[in-house]
Amino acid sequence: MNSRILLAILLAAGLWFFMFSPWTAGITNFWLTMSISGALLIWISLISTKDFWQQFRVTSKDVALGLVSAIALYGIFYLGNYLSTAWFDFAKPQIGNIYSMKDGSNPYIIGLLLLVVIGPAEEIFWRGFVQRAVGVKYGDWTAFVVTTLIYALVHIWSFNFMLIMAALVCGAFWGLMFMYSKKNLVPLIISHAVWDVAVFILFPIG
Repeated sequence: MNSRILLAILLAAGLWFFMFSPWTAGITNFWLTMSISGALLIWISLISTKDFWQQFRVTSKDVALGLVSAIALYGIFYLGNYLSTAWFDFAKPQIGNIYSMKDGSNPYIIGLLLLVVIGPAEEIFWRGFVQRAVGVKYGDWTAFVVTTLIYALVHIWSFNFMLIMAALVCGAFWGLMFMYSKKNLVPLIISHAVWDVAVFILFPIG
C-alpha cells in the first residue's frame, strides 16, 4: 500500500474519530462536520485518481441497480434489527444512540446532506479511491476485504457495536457492488444516498 493511500486512510480515521468519539462529541455540529469531511475526501480522491471521471457511467441499468440495491439493503437491516434486538439487550439502546445524532437538527437538511454530499462522498473515497487503488496492487478480493474492514474499524471510535457491525455490512455490500459493477460508482452512490435517506429520515428502523 503506497504512502498516499495510507495517509488518506489515516486522515479519514482521524476525521471519523472527531465525528464519532465521545471525547469530541458536541464540539461541532455532527452533520456539518461530516459534510465538510466528505467534501475533503472527495477532493483527495479527485486529485489522487488519474481517470477519476471514468468511474461515473450513467445508464438506466445503473440507476435501477442503485435503487433496487438500496431497497435490498434496507430489507437486510430491517431483518437485522428484528434479530439483534431479540437476541441482544444492548442492541436497542445502541441503535437509539445512532438515531439520537439527528436530534435537534432539521430532518430536511440532514436528508439533503445525506443525498448530495455524505453518501456520495463515502462511496467516492472508500470504494472509488481506497478499494480501487488497493485492488490495482493486490487484487480485487484483497482490496474488498481490506477496505471493508477499514471502513468498519474507523467507526470503532463510537464504541457502538451496532454501528460498527452496520458499517461492516454496508462496506461488504457496497464493496461487492463495486467489484461486480465493473468499478462504476454511479449505482453505488445512488444506493448509498437513497439508503441513507430511507434509514435515517423516511423510514427509521428501531
